[in-house]
Amino acid sequence: MTDAAARAALADAHRREWAFVLAATVRVARDIDLAEECVQDAYVAALDAWTRQGVPRSPGAWLTTAARRRALDALRRDRTLRSKLPLLLTPEPEPQPGREAAEEIGDDRLALIFTCCHPALAREAQVALTLRLVCGLGTADIARAFLVSEPTMAARVTRAKKKISAARIAYRVPGTAELPDRLDAVLTVVHLLYTTGHAAPAGPGLVRGDLVERAVALARLLCRLMPDEREARGLLALLLLSDARRAARTDASGQLVLLADQDRSRWDQAAISEGAALVPGALRGGLPGRFALQAAIDAVHASAPSYDQTDWPRLLLLYDELQRSWPSPVVALNRAVVRAMVDGPAAALADVAVLEQDARLAGYRYLPAAKADLLRRLGRLPEAAAAYQAALELSENAAEQGFLRRRLAEVSRAGQPSAPAG
Repeated sequence: MTDAAARAALADAHRREWAFVLAATVRVARDIDLAEECVQDAYVAALDAWTRQGVPRSPGAWLTTAARRRALDALRRDRTLRSKLPLLLTPEPEPQPGREAAEEIGDDRLALIFTCCHPALAREAQVALTLRLVCGLGTADIARAFLVSEPTMAARVTRAKKKISAARIAYRVPGTAELPDRLDAVLTVVHLLYTTGHAAPAGPGLVRGDLVERAVALARLLCRLMPDEREARGLLALLLLSDARRAARTDASGQLVLLADQDRSRWDQAAISEGAALVPGALRGGLPGRFALQAAIDAVHASAPSYDQTDWPRLLLLYDELQRSWPSPVVALNRAVVRAMVDGPAAALADVAVLEQDARLAGYRYLPAAKADLLRRLGRLPEAAAAYQAALELSENAAEQGFLRRRLAEVSRAGQPSAPAG
């Protein structure tokens, strides 16, 4: 096998198998840093072995075996390492109520996610560490998801790992009594994983299907683990309803297609039906959570026969409720886009102007993109061109860049003065 073919197979294995390999290795190593080092070594060794011997039938099993062997060798070489390891090295605690349900699921990824989402860690550290360890995302991708610099995110991940060791946090799925305290962080992790795949921060394609599918699979597992948790159902509903549009979001050449122009016959009706069926239960039983409300918003879009026939006033009310329960500049920006359909683009542009003063949206590519569209609809074409250019400079996704270039060219041409007659 050629080196290029082996590298391609290894890259595919990294996307698909990282979470399984690392989680299985942590179970042996009982130390996250050691496990991650062994997994990275296994991937390096795979490149040489697969170039010489060919890609194995099960790349994930090959990588898991190699990583676990390295972990066992490291532990055998230095038994004194045990005194430096976190509580993960101690015998498993006695089974607690609810452990049976977790063991029935039998997925090491859940144990690793809940370990990373321990209450001893700050929320942003929980999410960042899980995206790095469980999902295998690079530091740069995680930094983009958090709208911070790469060095800042690298330091945050390092501190979170040290905190796990210092706090002696155990590698296990918590018991029933502990689950509520961990739930929101875990759901946030899965949602951020999905959004990173739904609109990839960089790369040739609009969507990273491997990340999307991993997030949906994890959301299903969480629903199985916590069937009575409304927000777990809400998250699964949201992911299903949003991802149902995937096939229509790009055309045959991979170019971005806006929601208004999508062929709704290409939407996944089975996913829409499954997601929509989860929404009522997620909304009932008290104040709805942020994932349930977002699922309700996507259900309105999914039920509309066309873009123009969407119930925009209903969406605006849902965004108002979402903004009250989960104040966020990104929610406010999405609300402004919907408000443009109810009150007109001028009213929405005023909202966007306020959001431009929010430092949390500095570098957020969808802010100038939304502003550009509103300016275009108002006929303020030179200003729209400047905003499209600003969005283009912030985007590293090829599909998004192509769309922004096309819009920039359109408004630039339309904004040029006509040549004098004669």
